[in-house]
Amino acid sequence: MSKLKHYETMFILKPTLTEEETKAQIELVKANIEKNGGEIVSCDDMGSRQLAYEIERNKRGYYFVIYFKSPADAILELERNYRINEQILRFIFIKYESKKEVTAWTKMSDEAAKKAN
Repeated sequence: MSKLKHYETMFILKPTLTEEETKAQIELVKANIEKNGGEIVSCDDMGSRQLAYEIERNKRGYYFVIYFKSPADAILELERNYRINEQILRFIFIKYESKKEVTAWTKMSDEAAKKAN
């Protein structure tokens, strides 16, 4: 097994989803991360926000951030799953490599964990 690297992913869900559908989509993403060898450290539910510009005729979106550790080769599969999912408007993966970046990642994930509790 390859070494686990530190990642952050943010995705924006369509605002037309009900609360149950939104939670189901978030759980689906979490399950995909864990299925591909990832380990979720913390999550930050940012809620519904105004988009900077219209995406697929949507002016708002539901933002969610997940901090996780995963093998590098799993990211391609996660990206593929995001692209297939029609409920996700946009997404981004950020990889933290240097000691300074990993320290920042740890601080952000700790803050998200505190916010969630």
